[in-house]
Amino acid sequence: MADISGREDIRKLVYKFYDKVRANALLGPVFNNTISNWPSHLEHLTDFWESNLLFKKSYKGDPIKKHIDVDRAHRQSINAMHFGVWINLWYETVDELFEGEVAQIAKNRARNMGTFIHLKIFEARKNTE
Repeated sequence: MADISGREDIRKLVYKFYDKVRANALLGPVFNNTISNWPSHLEHLTDFWESNLLFKKSYKGDPIKKHIDVDRAHRQSINAMHFGVWINLWYETVDELFEGEVAQIAKNRARNMGTFIHLKIFEARKNTE
C-alpha cells in the first residue's frame, strides 16, 4: 500500500470513510439528518483534510462552530461514544487504504481534533446553561 500523497488520495479516504459513517447505526442518523448536500459536503471535507495533511489552503470554515451547532440541533445528545465510533471508523478506513507517514499523521490529527471538538462541544453546553 502507498501513503497519502495528493488530493485524490484524500478524496478516496473521505468518500469511503463517510460511506461508513452514513451507514453506521449511531453516527448515520446524526450525519444524515444534518447534511442535505452530500456531494458538496464531501468536497468541503476533502478541502479540510487536504489543508491539514498537505498544507494546501483549500479549506475555509469553522469546524468547531459547526459541530457545536450540530450538537444543539440534536438536543445536545452528541457524546463520547459518537467520537469513539467516529475515530475507530477513521482509523479503519485509513488502514484499509494507506500506510506510511502521512497516513499515521491523518490518524493522529483526527484523534487530536476529535478530542478538541468534543471538549469544545461540552464547553459550549456550559455556556448555555
